Amino acid sequence: MAQNSYSPYSGFKVGAALRLTSGEVVIGTNVENVSYGLTMCAERSALVRAVSEFGPTIRIAAVAVANLNNAASPPCGACRQMLAEFVLPDASVAFPAADGVRVMRFSEVLPLAFDMKLK
Repeated sequence: MAQNSYSPYSGFKVGAALRLTSGEVVIGTNVENVSYGLTMCAERSALVRAVSEFGPTIRIAAVAVANLNNAASPPCGACRQMLAEFVLPDASVAFPAADGVRVMRFSEVLPLAFDMKLK
């Protein structure tokens, strides 16, 4: 998926895959914009696609991030917060890290997510 990246400004090509609890796998890539602030990360791209294709009741069981730049790339803060709306707390998140591929539970990746849902 990272090969489909539109990243003419940074050259940082990222792809992401979300495995839903239904077993479906949804993929996305980063799409940059000259304003940078309007850039869409691969994780959010996959998330928007998942909701568009399968509806707002989706739940994410696993997240995988990859890039073609041989660089660490955990999900950014905006992606973590967006994923928090749909991801299971114990979902695995795999991403390139400085010491190789790291796999963590989502609750470890975003321990203090902003959450308005009543428990």
